[in-house]
Amino acid sequence: MKKKSGESVRGELQPPNAPRPLRVLVAEDDRDGALTLMMVLREEGHETRAVHSGRSVMRAVTDFQPDVAIIDIQLPELSGWEVARQIRERFGKRPMLIGISGEYKKGVDKILSELIGFDHYLVKPYLISDVLRLIASLRQQHPSNPA
Repeated sequence: MKKKSGESVRGELQPPNAPRPLRVLVAEDDRDGALTLMMVLREEGHETRAVHSGRSVMRAVTDFQPDVAIIDIQLPELSGWEVARQIRERFGKRPMLIGISGEYKKGVDKILSELIGFDHYLVKPYLISDVLRLIASLRQQHPSNPA
């Protein structure tokens, strides 16, 4: 069934200038953590996809074309830092990149992440409300197109 203009991902009618749902890629090797984050993002009306290794991120960015990518720094195969560098080199400033880490918690790690290309950096355990706030800032910049 084709989605009508002004309709959300869940088929609910949205006000004409409501923020559009975003495509959010979750790159996290902790499958339970990825699933939990995806469930919350879907409840907020976003479209989500998850990958669990660094090598699978680039393919997912190409295929899914996310507005936001939430990337664990400690992904297997390629680190989140290397993934972010490759995304910026290939795709420029889109998607918004949010780095997350439970290991790299020092100020220098945040600075390194910004230099590599992350837009934001969160330390685990992070608050889901912080992720939603960051995504909402992007969502407000891209309202739905009125019919």
